[in-house]
Amino acid sequence: MNIEDTCKEIRDALKVVAKEVRGLMNHEVFDSPLDSVRNEPEMKANIMLTYRHIEDATMRLGKVIQAHDGGKSVYDK
Repeated sequence: MNIEDTCKEIRDALKVVAKEVRGLMNHEVFDSPLDSVRNEPEMKANIMLTYRHIEDATMRLGKVIQAHDGGKSVYDK
């Protein structure tokens, strides 16, 4: 498989993982009464940071594809 197809395959897998991570924001743990140990704002902040890092990784693999194609953006038309 060439690098472009490999990057596209990984990007597709990352998009699935990103959706699952984003879904953690609605996890049942956030429906239960807050206990003294759990720090919900910290939990949610780290979920969102994880999601954003996955989005960034997806974008960067797109940049690999773009550079492989000579650096031309699909939006440069």
